Order: sequence, then structure tokens, then C-alpha cells
Amino acid sequence: MKIVIISVLSIFLSISAWSQQTPYSTNDKGAVNYYNKAHQDIDDHAYDDAISNLKKAVTQDPRFIEAQAQLADVSRLKHYYKQAIEHYLRVIALNPEFSRAVYLKIGESEIYEAMYAQAQQHLEKYLTFPNITPQNNTYAQKLINDAKFSIQAVQHPVAFKPINMGPEINTANDEYLPVATADESMLIFTRKINNNEDFYKSLNNGGKWQTASYLSDQINTAQYNEGAQSISQDGKYLFFTGCNRPDGLGRCDIYIARKRGNDWAKPFDLSPPVNTSGWESQPSISADGRTLYFVSNRSGGYGGYDIWKSALTDKGWGQPENLGPNINTSYDEQSPFIHPDDSTLYFSSNGWPGLGNKDIFVSRLGKDGKWQKPENLGYPINSNGDENGLTLTANGNYAFFASNNLNGYGGYDIYTFELPVKVRPHVVIYVKGNVNDSRNKEPLEAAVEIIDLQSNQPVYQDYTNLEDGSFLATITSGKNYGLNISKSGYLFYSENFSLIGYKTKTPFTVSVSLSPIEVGNKVILKNIFFDTNKFDLEAESKSELLKLIEFLTANPTVHIEISGHTDNVGADQINQTLSENRAKSVYQYLINNKIATTRLIYKGYGKTQPIAPNDSDEDRAKNRRTEFKIISK
Repeated sequence: MKIVIISVLSIFLSISAWSQQTPYSTNDKGAVNYYNKAHQDIDDHAYDDAISNLKKAVTQDPRFIEAQAQLADVSRLKHYYKQAIEHYLRVIALNPEFSRAVYLKIGESEIYEAMYAQAQQHLEKYLTFPNITPQNNTYAQKLINDAKFSIQAVQHPVAFKPINMGPEINTANDEYLPVATADESMLIFTRKINNNEDFYKSLNNGGKWQTASYLSDQINTAQYNEGAQSISQDGKYLFFTGCNRPDGLGRCDIYIARKRGNDWAKPFDLSPPVNTSGWESQPSISADGRTLYFVSNRSGGYGGYDIWKSALTDKGWGQPENLGPNINTSYDEQSPFIHPDDSTLYFSSNGWPGLGNKDIFVSRLGKDGKWQKPENLGYPINSNGDENGLTLTANGNYAFFASNNLNGYGGYDIYTFELPVKVRPHVVIYVKGNVNDSRNKEPLEAAVEIIDLQSNQPVYQDYTNLEDGSFLATITSGKNYGLNISKSGYLFYSENFSLIGYKTKTPFTVSVSLSPIEVGNKVILKNIFFDTNKFDLEAESKSELLKLIEFLTANPTVHIEISGHTDNVGADQINQTLSENRAKSVYQYLINNKIATTRLIYKGYGKTQPIAPNDSDEDRAKNRRTEFKIISK
């Protein structure tokens, strides 16, 4: 949806009635007549007519200070800030003590026009007046902080070279809120045509975005607006905002749709506790699909629009939790984007020090599990305009955003730019693969699980695509991961990804053929770990061992041989003994976890069954392995 903007003017700086009782500062009856007409126009909300009459009043008498002040106020209300500043300055020139409110209003207007030094001067003058309300005092201090920050930011610009994404994406209509899948194969964005917002998609072919097409009749509607979306990393799930739909709970609700083949299934409302009778919008789903960030004006927040999150439980989405005072302010926070590293959050705010209107900020998750105070992305990424709707590629190098002031194809266009290193997220790599049946190569719908081996916690759990057996998941650098793929009636598949010290951003791709549970078929347990020349199981082996226990429990008639293998380094007898002891360690673990001894045997093969030449460190590592083989079923 279009970003809802709540103006602080309506809270602190409403249009003033400047000395509506006579005598005025003028004796010119014509000027007073125009001034009174303008007041009637204001009462009727005919602000353009009011401006016209006030201009006539000050033309009749340029020293008519009440008319100058009123003209400045109405211009500010209409966001004609240059005109407002001009007339506030005339008021100050005519009488510096006419009204303290003039200094607050001109200071705000000057920030919106990037006149930061002048704004600071006028706002500090405002604070010298006595008996300022606490509310206005707080707001003036906030604007001074904005001015001080902006002066420094403009003097220390960051690199920013936005590139229009071209006519394949942008048209004379408005295009905004772009999001991409982790492999950057698909971009989904909102296009507004004749006040109706719908989703469009563009596919990436050989590094070039193709002409965008209508997303789906299952999601887009003619009578309602669809927008403010988030796509899961694999492109299977679309979370989006729908407003005023008959199946909704409030003015705007969050919906989810799942991809089915080349189309999408009918979306459904997420229901309570995520959606309420209020306003819920702008979802952003975490990489593991288990935490949903969104914007709401529900009670319990810090004021205005806040960012909340809900965690997925066995019973559905949990009670939303406010992200707290390190993210939310008494003003508005919107457009959250949680990066696939699940620890870097980008969002828009007009509450934290910025360059005027809304700026884009980044916050990082601390070791204590709390979000840290946000950092402004800097000038000129942020400006005195309204910046929001920033999203990133999974690799963190590039960002997408929309703008209507960069000489594009018309209206809002979508742009991309290289993100400064300082505000990039952690390095994320995606794992992309396909799963099929080893006998006929037909695609399989199989369970895929990626586990952080240090914590033994899953970071990704889903099923492969039924149509082509594909899956895609993101993993963050600096950790070791285990991949397990399983399906009833088949042996499971095991893989290991070590991202400790991993500096390249090359994705992992796997093509997996699952073998049926038949005598003689084997599985290499790639996530069973031992110290060098030792046979004690390391803690990181736990998830793989539990997977093996799960397999044996689900297939109670299966009997297996557990085997240990080494490379060719060292004495043969030592290798033989080591391989046997390692197999025995796995055997003993299974017995300790209630797998019957009658179903298990173990054996060491030393160096006698290599699966790769022993001529490199990489190949020798492949030969040092633990396997299991089906011996009866």
C-alpha cells in the first residue's frame, strides 16, 4: 500500500488564528476584507482560495503582519515550504516578537527545505521564550537534533549512485516497493494505475530483467488495493497488505499466498493476533519464515505507527511483540525490511535524527538478543524528502528503492544502488537445489532442513516444490550448517556447509537423488564429527545423530551397518582401529537412545574403501567419513 504519513503538524502546529479581533496591524480595508475572506476559506478547507486571498491582502499592505503569518501557515499546511519560509521571514522582519510560534514553524519548514543551519538558529530562538508547553519543547528539541545531524551528514556524504531499472520495470505510472528473491531470479513490486494498486513481477534472464507482467488474478483485484509486500527467500510465499477487503478484520490486514506452479493460490487473512480491527501493514518475513515483522497502530506502542513482530509457533502466529524503544519512537516507524541474515533490520522513521520527513535507518541485533539503536544511512541516500520502502538483495551488496525526483519514466520509478559497506548486513549465501528419485529422476516433494550445527537449531525448514523438486534457502556466514533432505520411503541425504571464514559470495547448489530404502543402499553422514585421531563424537554431531534415530524409528524393520572410514595417511592398523572405534561411537549413541542392538552392527574399514583419490587435502577429507548401509528391511 501507499505509505501512510501522519503529519506532526496536525499535532503541534495547527493553523493559527492570528489576532482575529480588531484592531489589526493595518488600516487598509481592502486588505482586511481579503484577510477575512481567507478565514472563511480556511473554515471551508478551501486552502488554495485562502492562499489567493491572503496574497491579495499582503499585496494591498505588505506590512499586514497577521496576513503574512496566516499566509505562511496555510502555505506550510499545503507543503509549500519555500513560500511559507518567505512569509515567516517577513513576519520576523516586521516584528521579531510577534509570536514565538513563528520560530518553531519556520524552523520545521526550513528543515523540510534542507536549510539546516537557519532552522537550528530559529529553533534555538524559539526555546528562549518562556512558558513553552512540554509537548512543543520536546518537538523543538527533536527538530534541533535533526538540524545538527543534517549539517554533519551533508558535510560527510556517503557514496550513492542510483540506477533506474529501466523500461522493463518502470513506466509512466507509479512503481514502488520492490522485493527480490534470494537468487534474484524474480522481482515483485507494486504498480499504481488509475488509483488501483496491483502486483507485477519481472523475471531475471541472464542478468537482465524482463518486461514486467501482471502477477496473478488470484492475488490482484479490481476493487481493492494490494501492496506493501514481502516475498520469502525461495519465492514460494507472498505476504502482502490488503485494505477494506470483506474478509478482513480492520482497515488494512496482512495476507499470505503460496505459489502453486506458475500461479498463486488464493490468499488468506492471517487473522488474530496479527491482524486486528486496527491497521496492520507492510509485512517483512524472516529468512527462516518463522518471524513476521509488520507495522501497526495498535495499542501498547510508543505512539504513531510502530514496528512489531510475531513468531510462528505450533499453534500459528504468536502474540505480537513491540520491537521496543531502540526501534520505535513517539513518531512513525514504517517499511521494515528484515535482511536474510535475520539480524539486520532496515526501516523508515521520522522520530530518529534525520534530514527531514522520513529517513531510512539500519539496526543490528545485539548479542543480548535486543535491537541496537539505529544508524541513519546517511546523505544523500537520505534527504529532506521522504525516504521509505528500501529492500536489499540477499547478498547485501545492492538495495532497491523508489523515487519520483530522479528524472525517471514518470511518477515513482524503481532504482537500485550499491549499498555503502558500513551499513551492509552480514554476508549471506543461498543454497539452491533440486531433489529427485534416483531411479527415474522424477522430482520429489521432500522435507528440507538446514541446521546451525553449533546450536543444533534449524534455520530453515520447508518442503521442495512439488512441480520441480526445487528449494532455496539462505544461510549466514561465520557458522557451520548441516543440510538434511528426507522423504518417507527413501534414505535421507546429508550435506555440510562450512561458512566459517567464508569470504566469497558464491552460492551453493546441490542436485540430490534420494535412494529408496533397499538393501545395499548407503548414506554418507556428512555431519558426524570427530577430533583428529580421536573417536569421541563432537557436539556438532547431535543433529545428524537425531536424524538417524528419527529414520530408524520411522522404519522399525530396517537393519543397518554403521561403518567408519579413513584416508591413507598413517599406519594401516592405526587407521583400522580408529575407523572401527568411530563406527562404534555412533553405534553406542544409537543404543543409548533406545535403538535395539539387534538392528545394528558396526564395522571399521580403515583406508580400504576410498571414494576419492588420496592426492589432496580436499579428497582425503572426503575419505574420512561415517556411513550407514541398509543390510535388511
